[in-house]
Amino acid sequence: MDKGTLVEFRLHGDRRLAVVDRPEGKKNWIVVDERGQSHTIHPRQVTYEVQGQTYKPTEIPRFLKEVENYLDPSSLEVAWELLVEDGETVDPAAMAQLLFSDTSPPLAYAAHCLLFDDKIYFKQKGEAYEPRSVTLVAELKHQQEVARLKQQESQELFSRIQCALAGEKVEWTNSDRARLDALERYAVFGEEATHRTPALEILSALGRPNTPQAAMDLLIELQLWTPHENLFLRRSQIPTQFSHKVLEVAQACLISPPIDPDTHRLDLTHLKVYTIDDESTQEIDDGLSLETLPDGQQRLWIHIADPTRWLSPGDELDLEARRRGTTVYLPTGMISMFPSDLATGPMSLKQGKTCCALSFGVTLDAAGAIADYTLHASLIKPTYRLTYDDVDEILELGVPGEAEIMAIAASAQLRKQWRRSQGAISISMPEASIKVYEDEITIAVLTDSQARQLVAEMMILAGEVAARYSQVNNVPVPFRTQPQPELPPEEELMQLQAGPVRACAIRRCMPKSEMSITPARHASLALEGYTQVTSPIRRYTDLLAHFQLKAHLRGDPLPFTGEQLQELMMSVTSTTQEAVLVERQTNRYWGLEFLRRHSDEVWQGLVLRWLREHENLALVLLEELGLEMAMRFNNPVQPGDRIELKVTYADPRQDVVHFQHLLETATQTA
Repeated sequence: MDKGTLVEFRLHGDRRLAVVDRPEGKKNWIVVDERGQSHTIHPRQVTYEVQGQTYKPTEIPRFLKEVENYLDPSSLEVAWELLVEDGETVDPAAMAQLLFSDTSPPLAYAAHCLLFDDKIYFKQKGEAYEPRSVTLVAELKHQQEVARLKQQESQELFSRIQCALAGEKVEWTNSDRARLDALERYAVFGEEATHRTPALEILSALGRPNTPQAAMDLLIELQLWTPHENLFLRRSQIPTQFSHKVLEVAQACLISPPIDPDTHRLDLTHLKVYTIDDESTQEIDDGLSLETLPDGQQRLWIHIADPTRWLSPGDELDLEARRRGTTVYLPTGMISMFPSDLATGPMSLKQGKTCCALSFGVTLDAAGAIADYTLHASLIKPTYRLTYDDVDEILELGVPGEAEIMAIAASAQLRKQWRRSQGAISISMPEASIKVYEDEITIAVLTDSQARQLVAEMMILAGEVAARYSQVNNVPVPFRTQPQPELPPEEELMQLQAGPVRACAIRRCMPKSEMSITPARHASLALEGYTQVTSPIRRYTDLLAHFQLKAHLRGDPLPFTGEQLQELMMSVTSTTQEAVLVERQTNRYWGLEFLRRHSDEVWQGLVLRWLREHENLALVLLEELGLEMAMRFNNPVQPGDRIELKVTYADPRQDVVHFQHLLETATQTA
């Protein structure tokens, strides 16, 4: 290259122009840019050499000014259309002639800049450029347009985010939603989140740390999440919404009910029917009646809601319920197994409405064993919707007008005594019922009241009848079984304080119940056969039993073989186990949040048992709340000791709570 030659080279990726001054060593050159700054470059760094004349560094700005007027990328499309048909290659000088009818140095350099920067029409091949094919240009244009729209959408999203952060109400678009979903995934799963690039882009654009916590904080500020967003639920596979298709099917059922396959239902609408639930219960799936027979005997009726009236095996509603497995009960509300309009509407046993049911009629012998039973698809008309408190009051006062409920309670007590004589194991522990409404947390302690015992015994009775019927008639259903536990010796148990301490010791020994298509003894219930059938609106395995039992009652082929039923049970079990875990984790979170908010209160605690005695770590029951917490002590305590506790620190997100035993000054950790 001669002294004064104007060359283009790249510096840190940027295009730079400089004038050749002198050689440097054997291969390099010293060039001077318009600012008079020298650069040492290798010939390989030169991307263009201006031909035709020499320049001084001070002339570079004027040269660039002249070039600038010709840098219109759209002009390349016209040249491409002329050259593409023959696939003719072109160099910058030829392109300048084609575009500008002039090959002067500034115009040839302008053509070089257009060609070099072009990403659509031409592809560099050595020192020349060849036109890309029509197909490829169309695809590249499409990609460019997609990228442009994406960039535009990103800018619009950031604008809406800024508005939302300023407290303005915004309407998020579908495109926004996809990016915000990525932000949510990153907040929930962190580095394990898939497709987290949009989340990181949002955080970076807002100048925030690229951390899951920063993502969560942003979602809360945008009011897309609450400060107490349920991350356990979000990490699970539990669906929280129904698809439009499922909702459409449910709505069609409401508008035009399907034909009832049970055309000869037993009419029991003349019976007084009690439904007994918590006040907040919306899915009402069981009711109780008492019938006096002509011979003076009393027959108990346990009526169970009949959702199979509204669906059939394998249809849209059944498959959705199968996918969900169970209704999920959380302090903030429930996630229903069926669409709410169906589950709390015609599927439920509604007071004053004629309802379809599966009814179990049972007479007991003098000891409380089943003397006779019958099963029917039925019609009933619930008379009273009672709460457990209502029933406890009726039983306590002995209300004369409710002799039926008194008799049902007496039968429940007889059944309990009979099961106990058969070896039933009763575990009564206080249970916390946590509810959150408008950010207010309430905790009620559920005790084993007479009303709850009454309902529990009747549900167990229905389960025994269903199992017996299934076993006699070779109907495969999900039988519940439980191995016999190895309990501590009687004298050892009697040394423990009666109540929660002793119940806790027994509970610790109880093996998990199992599900099988083969009936076997259920140890704690002391039944030789048992299946759950009393919650078909909210437990899919109960629904399976209903499908099987009702088909057999009609004389129809069973919808599921034993093998099919076993496969379904295995699939649903894993789903329901996840739901149980989410329920437990969510209750724990809100229990800790309640304690955090009430850190100034003193709680009465009962030491239940040692978790690790060598570490002084014990399980403590907060009696007013029904919450069980682990606590490490610095002073001697024993199971059965009653203590006073105060919360010194609680962080529900980290699952940490610190207590102070008021006899101590040191802080204890749970």
